[in-house]
Amino acid sequence: MKKIGILFGQERSFPKAFVDRVNSKNPKGIAAEPVFVDEVMQNRGAGYAVMIDRISQDVPFYRAYLKNAAATGTAVINNPFWWSADEKFFNNVLAEQVGVPVPKTILLPSKDMPEDTTSNSFSNLKFPMDWERMFDYLGGFPMFMKPHSGGGWKSVYKIHNLEELFKAYNETGRTVMMLQEAVEFDAYFRCYCIGRKYVRIMHYEPRNPHHLRYVADHKVSKELLNQIHDYVLRLNNALGYDFNTVEFAVRDGVPLAIDFCNPAPDADVNSVGEENFEWVVETAATYAIERAQEHKDGQNNLTWGTFIQNAAAQKSAKPAAPAAAKKPAAKPKAAKK
Repeated sequence: MKKIGILFGQERSFPKAFVDRVNSKNPKGIAAEPVFVDEVMQNRGAGYAVMIDRISQDVPFYRAYLKNAAATGTAVINNPFWWSADEKFFNNVLAEQVGVPVPKTILLPSKDMPEDTTSNSFSNLKFPMDWERMFDYLGGFPMFMKPHSGGGWKSVYKIHNLEELFKAYNETGRTVMMLQEAVEFDAYFRCYCIGRKYVRIMHYEPRNPHHLRYVADHKVSKELLNQIHDYVLRLNNALGYDFNTVEFAVRDGVPLAIDFCNPAPDADVNSVGEENFEWVVETAATYAIERAQEHKDGQNNLTWGTFIQNAAAQKSAKPAAPAAAKKPAAKPKAAKK
């Protein structure tokens, strides 16, 4: 029997519904359950063909547990090695490389020095920074300041002037922040992407109270929605996420990817609504079963994005060995007279 597990924290509606849905489908030789973590011995399998990770971003112990599970054959969704390395500033870099528009963004050093460092640790860093140059690049105020890594709306500031900027910056401590141009949008969409092939575009209004953010109906063309669908797949295929959300702000008819590093996205029925909840439960169950059916015992069952795949392919490609030089043909001996 192949087991599908879901590892979660405080959430309740999605994990239970996911387990129930997988089991209601009664796939041959496959069953789902909440993950049970006992003593974690190095290089010993966790006993699951597939695991969906909903909590390791907040619990380092779970992240290490999942890496051990992945290394011993579990197909972990999402890949815990990549998720550990990824962050939002890099997301924007890669988005531009695959042709997806994003807001102009600048990376800032943390206001306070990291633990166990001194000013001598930053010999290579320009000081003071040219704030005017950064403001010109971003197009001036307003702008947003947000963490370069992490999810949700934690430590996100909308900045309207210099006083607000430095007040916010002084509050950020050791958190590495980004400055980002503010996008005055005409429409906004939040999109689930599962398995890098299943996409659900949800009308969304981030300016509404939390419980009303999915109560929106933006009047846009079918062509724009098709473009958003394409951008969602481009981003998730490049990054390698098999369970993610991508958010787009539409400005002057152009969808800009605002946030797409959400590998444990909100899936609570009370916030996303019944229809979206039904879609994500059904689709996640379908995809997890597919991964369990494809699972190979004793092999690495992780997936990787094209950014890593292409880099690995380039590294492994060896130049062709030069052809061996041919020896000149021997001159024919002169015939004896």
